[in-house]
Amino acid sequence: MVPRFQADGCSRKPSNNVPNLMRAGMDLTNVGSIFTVAVGLVSRSSPFSISLRNLFMMSLSVSSENRMEYSKSSSKSVSQAQAQATEAMAEQAYTVPVFRQRTAEETEEYQRVSKNVGKGLAVIQEELHRMRIATKAQVESLEIQKEVKGMMRKRVDLLEEIPKLPDFLVALRPHTVWEKTPVKLFCTVEGNPRPIVKWYKDGVPVDPLSTPGKYKIENKYGVHSLIVSRCVVSDTAEYSAVATNQHGTATSKAKIIVKRPAGAGESCHLGLVPHLTEIHASKLDVSLLDRFPVSFGVEGNSIRLVCTMVVVPDLPNIPPIAQWYRDDKLLKPSKLVEMSVGGGAASLTLPHLAKDDEGLYTLRIFTKDGTAEHSAYLFVSDAAPSAPGAPGAPMSVKAYDINSDYVLVAWKPPNTVNEAPITGYFVDRCEAGTDTWVQCNDAPVKICKYPVHGLRVGHSYYFRVRAVNSSGISRPSRKSDKVTALDAAESERLQVIKIEGKYDIVIKDDDLEGYVTIPGEPTDVHASEIFKSYVVLSWKPPSPRGRAPLWYVIEKCLAGTGDWQRINTTVKLHSPRYPVFDLQDGQKYQFRVYSVNMYGSSEASAPSEPIQKVDEDGVPSAPGHVVATRNTKSSVFVQWEAPKHLKHLMGYYIDGRVVGAKEWFACNHKPFKHTRFVVHGLIPGETYVFRVQAVNLFGLSEESQESSPIAVEPALGKGAEYATPSSPFGITMLSSDGSSITVAWKSPKHCGGSKVNAYYIDKRDADTLVWKEVNLNAVTERMCTVENLKEGTFYEFRVTAGNMAGVGLPSAASVPMKCEAWTMEEPGPAYDLSFSEVRSHSLVILWRAPIYTGASAVTGYFVDMAKKGSSEFVTVNQEAVSHRYLQVTGLEEGESYVFRVRAVNAHGVGKPSQLSEPVCAKAIPGTKEIVAGVDEETGDVFLSLEACEICEMSKFVWSKNYKLISDCPRVAVTTKGRTSRLTFTNPDKDDLGKYSVIVTDTDGVSASHTLTEDALNTMLELSYAIRHPIVPLKHGLNYEVLEKGHVRFWLQAVKLSPSVSYRFIVNDKEVTSGEGQKISHDVATGIIQMTVDHFTRANEGTYTVQIHDGKAKTQSSLVLVGDVFKAALKEAEFQRKEHIRKQGPHFSEYLYFTVTEDCTVMLVCKVANVKKESTLHWYKDDEEIVPDTPPNVMSGSCALPLPLFSRKDHGVYKAVLSDDRGKDTSVFDISGKVFDDIINAIAQIAGASASELVLQCTPEGIRLQCYMNYYTEEMKTIWKHKENKIASSEKMRIGGTAEMAWMQICDPSDKEKGHYSMEISDGVKTHTRTFDLSGQAYTDAYEEYLRLKAAAFAEKNRGRVVGGLPDVVTIMEEKSLSLTCTVWGEPTPEVTWFKNEQEVASTEHTRVMFDGGKFASLVINKVTPEDSGKYSINVRNKYGGEFVEITVSVYRHGEKIPEPKLGQAKAAATTPVLPKSPAPPSKTPTPTPSKTQTPAPSMKSPTPASTPISKSPTPTPKSPTPPRSVKSPTPPRFMKSPTPPRK
Repeated sequence: MVPRFQADGCSRKPSNNVPNLMRAGMDLTNVGSIFTVAVGLVSRSSPFSISLRNLFMMSLSVSSENRMEYSKSSSKSVSQAQAQATEAMAEQAYTVPVFRQRTAEETEEYQRVSKNVGKGLAVIQEELHRMRIATKAQVESLEIQKEVKGMMRKRVDLLEEIPKLPDFLVALRPHTVWEKTPVKLFCTVEGNPRPIVKWYKDGVPVDPLSTPGKYKIENKYGVHSLIVSRCVVSDTAEYSAVATNQHGTATSKAKIIVKRPAGAGESCHLGLVPHLTEIHASKLDVSLLDRFPVSFGVEGNSIRLVCTMVVVPDLPNIPPIAQWYRDDKLLKPSKLVEMSVGGGAASLTLPHLAKDDEGLYTLRIFTKDGTAEHSAYLFVSDAAPSAPGAPGAPMSVKAYDINSDYVLVAWKPPNTVNEAPITGYFVDRCEAGTDTWVQCNDAPVKICKYPVHGLRVGHSYYFRVRAVNSSGISRPSRKSDKVTALDAAESERLQVIKIEGKYDIVIKDDDLEGYVTIPGEPTDVHASEIFKSYVVLSWKPPSPRGRAPLWYVIEKCLAGTGDWQRINTTVKLHSPRYPVFDLQDGQKYQFRVYSVNMYGSSEASAPSEPIQKVDEDGVPSAPGHVVATRNTKSSVFVQWEAPKHLKHLMGYYIDGRVVGAKEWFACNHKPFKHTRFVVHGLIPGETYVFRVQAVNLFGLSEESQESSPIAVEPALGKGAEYATPSSPFGITMLSSDGSSITVAWKSPKHCGGSKVNAYYIDKRDADTLVWKEVNLNAVTERMCTVENLKEGTFYEFRVTAGNMAGVGLPSAASVPMKCEAWTMEEPGPAYDLSFSEVRSHSLVILWRAPIYTGASAVTGYFVDMAKKGSSEFVTVNQEAVSHRYLQVTGLEEGESYVFRVRAVNAHGVGKPSQLSEPVCAKAIPGTKEIVAGVDEETGDVFLSLEACEICEMSKFVWSKNYKLISDCPRVAVTTKGRTSRLTFTNPDKDDLGKYSVIVTDTDGVSASHTLTEDALNTMLELSYAIRHPIVPLKHGLNYEVLEKGHVRFWLQAVKLSPSVSYRFIVNDKEVTSGEGQKISHDVATGIIQMTVDHFTRANEGTYTVQIHDGKAKTQSSLVLVGDVFKAALKEAEFQRKEHIRKQGPHFSEYLYFTVTEDCTVMLVCKVANVKKESTLHWYKDDEEIVPDTPPNVMSGSCALPLPLFSRKDHGVYKAVLSDDRGKDTSVFDISGKVFDDIINAIAQIAGASASELVLQCTPEGIRLQCYMNYYTEEMKTIWKHKENKIASSEKMRIGGTAEMAWMQICDPSDKEKGHYSMEISDGVKTHTRTFDLSGQAYTDAYEEYLRLKAAAFAEKNRGRVVGGLPDVVTIMEEKSLSLTCTVWGEPTPEVTWFKNEQEVASTEHTRVMFDGGKFASLVINKVTPEDSGKYSINVRNKYGGEFVEITVSVYRHGEKIPEPKLGQAKAAATTPVLPKSPAPPSKTPTPTPSKTQTPAPSMKSPTPASTPISKSPTPTPKSPTPPRSVKSPTPPRFMKSPTPPRK
């Protein structure tokens, strides 16, 4: 059936949905069938058929290979072609054919059938639609190829001479396609010369390199095509092909519309949604891109192996089938292995690495053509050991021979390279569901296998192993798979019987045995494992067995004795296995077993054969001859001979070592089974040796012999891509003169292992396909001038590189280059851009001068750069540079850049060079810089570079100022291994400059160094010192005074050899070791010394030491005369006296002072070599001080306290220590700086303890007080008001007591308001206390001051008795009594006398007198006993008064004088007591203040009465107040206000 495009009035446009017939499921290998379909298609009147016929007609009418016929009838054929095209493009109206017309019944029947089978028809139509599209693509492709091939066979030379504009013979055709399907645009174009076709998308050039795999541009036999893979909606655009030659351009455009199926986010515009047949993943076309490399991991870390790929078609729901293998074993997803495929990548993640994961990993992808595979090795090294020197963890822990209470655990031993040998292993078990690990064996087992018994039936377990050596225990291995303890014999007791081939009946042996109580005896008792450490017994369970639970009893005896002993007395054994550990060496044993159940015990089994522990079979013999060969620049291929005695070989461990090093390193960490191995991760250019060890369950064999040393370099001839160089690239045009073109190119990226020494150039016309050789002889430079070209013709070039292995593949064809003479005045492009010294933020770019210089010489260059992928270039240098190199700085680390260079002459800036290859601003790992130095042996000045990588073909190319250094007599270049040295033969200023070196055949190893004049001079000095050696000295000749007054002369050399010789010369005379002096040296420290025992005035002079050590020599002198000698002699005598002093009691530390927390100064000294009889005496200014507590010299320390330290403590203090052996004296002068230091120390403690300022009011003014541990006026105390220092004056008085410092504002006013502070300085720190005397605080203080001032004034001026009255008077009768006193008060007080509280009136007997307002008298004439009594005087004025009492006793003549009592009258005495004469009153009630006076206390003054002398006290007026206080009606004169609490 021929598929149709039109049916039922629904017109559907064809879609290039499936790219070829194979993807549509069609097998059209028969060309005849293809053309049958094609004829059927062409016969239809449809857009497709018309386009196809038009294509055939246009293709057959014109041919570039049949140009002669075309030239003869060109105008005619063109007009015919245009007419045919116009006719073909005309759409005919659709007419329903006769056979499609139906009656009403037929229409009804048709609708019924359509309704029932509509879905099936849709499927069929979809399939026909795909077949139709596939057939169309095949027919178009085959027809075009056939026609084009036929036309290309005809060669018409005449047409080559006729120029012609480009013309499209077959134009582009629009396409509408589904998303994720490919589409192909093609066209045929002609012209002379042959046009160049470029493709555009919406006017933007199509760049296949920008999105690899997206676009593919082809040009075969004149047919140009653009293939867009995996279309997406964003690919909807207008595409155009632009053909260009020297005569003009032509353009053909077509639109591609990409649609998304309904339900996929966009409505379907094509009618029915195409149905995709089931595509199996194995039918996908898969190409692997980035493949995972050889990888390295560490135990406990994670790693991810990723391989990217391109899948066609890329169906999200149908990813390709990917399988991962490790050492050819298929991996399955688990907690330890995670796999994913999709999104253009397949990945394998190992989240918890262990050495079990090491091996060869293979990714296998199933494709339509078979499989695509990639393999790479993963190395897993040991994690950090649990203890230094501990071994690595074992691996591959597995359980075998699983029974109900027994399992056999086996593992592989770790590699021990530099660690101590393994002495055994511990096996641990953990029950599933818990985290508790239990150690199974008490003592380490020496082999890699251990039987674990005592398990519980039905329980699951994990096992792990730890290795032990003399340094410690390793980290545990990865745990084994879960193991369940089950009776293995239980499954063997099941039988399956098939009935009629349909039904399975399971029968237990118990059902066949009948009812059994006592079990049978076990059979076949033997040893399944025999080692020196243990023996494992095995047997077969009994038959019949019975239904009751069964266990076993084992007995042993010495072979032949019959003396049986039970060995499992405490263990109820359920498995037919049992390990026996306690067998004696050299003895043979027999064993037998009983079966036991609840009913009883069976008979004993037959005894086993005699079993004896045997010595371990041992490790394998050492592997044979080891051979290492080159592989790549970082790997080596190692192979060896298998051991002669394998002994159950597990594999091999390979170790490596850098030649010259002591430490070996492990090349693999898991036993490798084969006798060949590729060692990866080596340092390029380094030399290694290798050794191999064989491994079995007993451990590691002896090491094999070492391989021969081998340098790590790429192998030559390992495959074609390594044997011959890769293709050159970057062909660029440098100049043209109309008959020749000069081209240049870039070196191949891979040299193939040997130097590229030949280039071959081919050329062709741009409109032909035949290449012609340009040079038969090889070109060695990367530039060539091609002669004998036709002017105005476009040419293409290609270059092939060759080396000693042969000629490689040719490069891609260059862009067409037109041969025409360059006449521009500006220079041509620079070329051969290269880079060196690429670092994280800088690089150096180099280039060659342009071949075409223009109308004048090149004067400079500009360098432009841009980030990779960007078209925004930035000029690096603002001014043109004249040299052909430039250092570019300011790069971003890890960013890639491209560069171009523009030459400049007098006429302007020329063409830019071809863009450089992208260069990444990142240094090669391990990059080192050039080192400038001086050879320690020869003294040669050199520059040296150690390359971080190198190969066999690498060479070090040195340059000065980036000009190659050829054979130059000024320098010599030597290379050894990876190090090259440039040595200066006679260095001077002419050698200054910038030196650089490039290592060829590497990934850009290079460096530079600028040799400056200062650096050269420094190295020349060092060179002279090496060539004229001296013994370097750390210290020249010096002296020191030792104990006992000995003097040591010494010097120290940097290094001395045992053969050193030297001599001491004193005052031009050599001295030797002898009496009074000793000369010696120490090679280890480099010290040479001479010790003089008795240093006297005779030793003054010049001292010299001359040293000879091999070829080197030196001398050092010391002039010890004049003041220098006197100082040395004085020090020697002092040390001699000190030695003598210390023979008796002496001060180990002389007097010094300390200050306690209460500010007491302590003079302290420490004594030594004392005994009980030793005494210590204190003196001040030669006067002995006797402290309250005698000094205790036996305590080793004595102290003299100086409390309340002040200037009074100035003086010279002395401590004298003595006994019968002698005495020692220590003197301490407290004056000057010492006194200041003590005051500062006191101030430091006092200042820290100072309280905040406290406000206190007095009658004289307002006082600010600060309490502290101790205060003395010698302390540096400053008072400030508003940051202004206050000086002591009548207005502002400053003072203090031992407990506080104060400042008093006398007669305060508003000017004294403000912020006050007190600063105490201790020489280092200032302690500040503040008080804000303003606002309410000042108002309250001022009111209190006024109150106290008024009270003080009243107290001062009140009436009072100044003096003259006695307290008691005893008088004899008949005598006259005169009581006279002086009174004072302002105003004059009133005086009243009382007797027994009754006022006394003035009479003849009793006269009262008050003279001058000052003298009051009471005179009693001829006293009688009645005059006895209590007399008193009351002196008072308006401010107050005073009441004074006098007791008068009158006794009779002859009586005993009564004992006087206050307030009690006595008989008058015969001898009267005369009254004291009154003191004269003071003329000045308020005298001048004295410096020794104390401020008068006030009502609220907190100052105690015992206030010491102050510097500026507040004055107190001297009133005539008597020196006592008696009771009176007036208030008491002294009343202390409460003292505020001290802070």
